[in-house]
Amino acid sequence: MISVQIAEQILPLVPDKEVTAFLEQAARQVLLQTHADPEAEITILITGDEKLHELNQQYLGINAPTDVLSFPAGDPDPETGSIYLGDVVLSYPRALAQASAGGHSLEAELQLLVVHGVLHLLGYDHAEPEQKAAMWAVQSQALAELGCAITGPSE
Repeated sequence: MISVQIAEQILPLVPDKEVTAFLEQAARQVLLQTHADPEAEITILITGDEKLHELNQQYLGINAPTDVLSFPAGDPDPETGSIYLGDVVLSYPRALAQASAGGHSLEAELQLLVVHGVLHLLGYDHAEPEQKAAMWAVQSQALAELGCAITGPSE
């Protein structure tokens, strides 16, 4: 099960209350494409810069907000046996600003962030050039399958 939660303070800012459906679809596409367990559980939280700043400082020692953070778990649920892959936390204000700067829709930016975050839950990384190339290829393919207007970060 993929659960999308929108922080209470962000909810009034989200123009399309159906945002959960296309974010669930983005996460499912990554699971399908990587041949991960389709029954894996993921929580996606859409929140503000303040929360991402706090989490970035607490867990990565970076004193700044960011657009997406992933918190892998990989633990089986004792009741269902499903794997809980972890949490993906998105900054709505950062996604909005990046969509505007990139000249694409907020929906496309949010899809990119979810795909990127779920790939991190699955163990993908971009710290080394080889890892980055592999991650970007899977990310681009997932976004293309979703019909997303963007297929990866601009570098």
